[in-house]
Amino acid sequence: MKQDPLVGAVMVVGAGIAGIQASLDLADSGFLVHLVEKHPQIGGIMAQLDKTFPTNDCSMCVISPKLVEAGRHLNIDLHTMAEVLDVSGEAGNFKVTLEQKPRYIDLDKCTACGECAKVCPVDVENRFDEGLRDRKAIYKLYPQGMPGAYAVDKSGTAPCKATCPAHVSIQGFIALMQKGKYAEALKLFKQEHPFPGSCGRVCHHPCESVCTRGDADEPLAIQYLHRYLSELDFEGSPYIPEIPEKRTEKIAIVGSGPAGLTCAYYLAQKGYGVTIFEKLPVKGGMMAVGIPEYRLPKAELAKEIQVIEQLGVQIQTGVEFGKDITLESLKKDGYSALFMATGLHGSRGLGVKGEDLDGVIKGVDFLRDSALGTAAKLSARSWSSAAATWPWTWP
Repeated sequence: MKQDPLVGAVMVVGAGIAGIQASLDLADSGFLVHLVEKHPQIGGIMAQLDKTFPTNDCSMCVISPKLVEAGRHLNIDLHTMAEVLDVSGEAGNFKVTLEQKPRYIDLDKCTACGECAKVCPVDVENRFDEGLRDRKAIYKLYPQGMPGAYAVDKSGTAPCKATCPAHVSIQGFIALMQKGKYAEALKLFKQEHPFPGSCGRVCHHPCESVCTRGDADEPLAIQYLHRYLSELDFEGSPYIPEIPEKRTEKIAIVGSGPAGLTCAYYLAQKGYGVTIFEKLPVKGGMMAVGIPEYRLPKAELAKEIQVIEQLGVQIQTGVEFGKDITLESLKKDGYSALFMATGLHGSRGLGVKGEDLDGVIKGVDFLRDSALGTAAKLSARSWSSAAATWPWTWP
């Protein structure tokens, strides 16, 4: 039976002092060595020690030259932040599957200047120092670490972010607020959606129910925090994202509710010309006609919509798709794409007796009429029809 030729390569798993020395010996013997380490830098436990037993030599003085040599040796390929998932084959001819975890920083471009760590707002426990001090989320295990590039610690997703329907980086913008970087916090929030003020007033904030701060005392007031960000923003000149370059393509959006406005906000940032067509006489869709004034003041909603308009988005009200405009007419007008964001303007039935009688107003209709100032006029006949079945009974 013909056998595949053996490859003269060796894998060493674990880049402590033993793994490093073994890799150097094998590499000097002419083997190509794959040195696998689960941490961002090699060195293992010895890099954490002060002195070695029994000579009482300085640990870092002993290991530092070996770190540099292993990092620069032409026959050694470092696989940091990697773990072995599977080993198959037989002696002399193994196949190994590695799981490479992201570093989030380009090894080839990082100069290890440390400027990123200086401005990082997130502090976490430093496990390398056995929790004796904190470190930044952008970090090196230790100053002499090899490779010298930094790494970003994104250990899982915060419960608040995972629970947020919009997946806002809650822990991120709160960390920036703690450092007084309110403008940066607002920009981070708006990476996910453009309505911190509106959301800060009407969101049912499920994030707070899973906030781990509640294990110590009480959850953070996340909803009020991003409402505060919005109010700070509008005290001065509101944040308007920069548009790197304008494009020639035009995009049509039907509906100026939260979906349509959000779509327009991000398309405009990419340079597209965007026009929103709204059937109602007001901008905002269900945010404007489905939420009462006491929960979401129209003036506050208008401020956030104006930011989107300042990006170049045009909003035309009183235009109905299928009647005033059609797919064909949009094509003739030069629109390259259409996004339908018509919203959910229908009410769900309660399944109770009498809900379909004249004079019974559905919730969404009532809210819309109230917001637009077009209160339903009920005839005496409507009231008499409803009264005829009194007292109403539940089925």
